[in-house]
Amino acid sequence: MRNEFEFIRNIKEQYGLNRVGDDCAVLPKDSKTDLLLTTDMLVEDIDFRLDWMRPESLGYKALAVSLSDIAAMGGTPKWALLSIGIPTTVWKGRFVDKFYEGWFALARQHRVELIGGDVSRTPDKIMIDSVVAGEVRRGKAVLRSGARPGDSIFVSGSLGGAAGGLALLESGKGDQQSGRKQKELIARQLRPTPRLDVGKYLTRNNHATSMIDISDGLGADLHHLCDASSVGARIEIERLPMDPNLNAATKERNLQFALSGGEDFELLFTSPRKKLFSSQLPPITRIGEVTSNAGIVELVGEGWERALPRVGYRHF
Repeated sequence: MRNEFEFIRNIKEQYGLNRVGDDCAVLPKDSKTDLLLTTDMLVEDIDFRLDWMRPESLGYKALAVSLSDIAAMGGTPKWALLSIGIPTTVWKGRFVDKFYEGWFALARQHRVELIGGDVSRTPDKIMIDSVVAGEVRRGKAVLRSGARPGDSIFVSGSLGGAAGGLALLESGKGDQQSGRKQKELIARQLRPTPRLDVGKYLTRNNHATSMIDISDGLGADLHHLCDASSVGARIEIERLPMDPNLNAATKERNLQFALSGGEDFELLFTSPRKKLFSSQLPPITRIGEVTSNAGIVELVGEGWERALPRVGYRHF
């Protein structure tokens, strides 16, 4: 059965959709800026579960995932449209009010203005459609298609924490039953941090040749970037910045969290530079190098190497 990525690729080819394929669509705005436009859907019991997701956190995350797309283009978010479908049983309580409280808390932090949306009734599940528009300097949006052989591959922050938090939630452990490290992992799953500061820094200094946010897992998203740039990649396993709150005794499981767990919402990007650092930003780690072996992503350890498959979250 085809997956969602194959479906999107076929639609692009069939209808000549040249603007589809990056984290955001890039449209001309004026002589100085381009418009960035992105949309994300969250569906109950697919993307979140109410037995562990408070409405404030759901509102926060609904906006955060779209802000992460803007970050991946090096832009600044400006406006948002928010549509939500709610069952009658949920509508009667305080859920929706608290949902918007969480949404607006993050919106105020990044000066995002809500300019419209829709509210509707659904039979039994909550559905959320988040649309965010932003700006970037004319011609400076960082696409997935700019990586070149010899570029370094970098990632912001740490990997695997969101998947580690999800595993805790699925095991029945919530905030109240967890220690500090477990709470921080759960927070990475429920309230991710969009790396807008990193994206702006890279664009401002012309450091990134290509970029994507890690929503489906490093394995899947690195393949997306390589496909768009017609290149390959070589990743050094010992360089991967694993979330420090993960259990150090479960290295293999942690690696799977990083490669295929998804929802870390860190930025994965390429650059001609060998080192990048700013005291104002989270750590930025060089994890490998772009190669000319188009479509081939290699994972390298001490004395071994293997192909990294397209592991990561898929809806179908």
